[in-house]
Amino acid sequence: QEQLVESGGGSVQAGGSLRLACVYSGLPSICMGWFRQAPGKEREGVAAINLLKRRTFYADSVKTRFVISQDNGKNTLYLQMNSLKPEDTAMYYCAADCDSDGGNWFGFGYWGQGTQVTVSA
Repeated sequence: QEQLVESGGGSVQAGGSLRLACVYSGLPSICMGWFRQAPGKEREGVAAINLLKRRTFYADSVKTRFVISQDNGKNTLYLQMNSLKPEDTAMYYCAADCDSDGGNWFGFGYWGQGTQVTVSA
């Protein structure tokens, strides 16, 4: 019933760009985000958006390079990734059903299967 399906991952050279998309259905979508996890590293929140509270979050490592956006008419969450670096290599996950209070983001009860992003030096 509840679905989040990521797409747009792939292999690119450092400095390149990718646009990830997450098509969702049957779940709360007012607050959503992107996470990533690389081998040997903990899961990291990359970006999030809370439409109700008009807030966004970006990890410091991506703040000047990535842009999160959402088109509810298309039931799609996007992550525009520019100036990619090898350290951006990870599995990227779309997540839904969050909330935010100041700098604190929490919840994210629904998760997609992920899309792999590989950035070569």
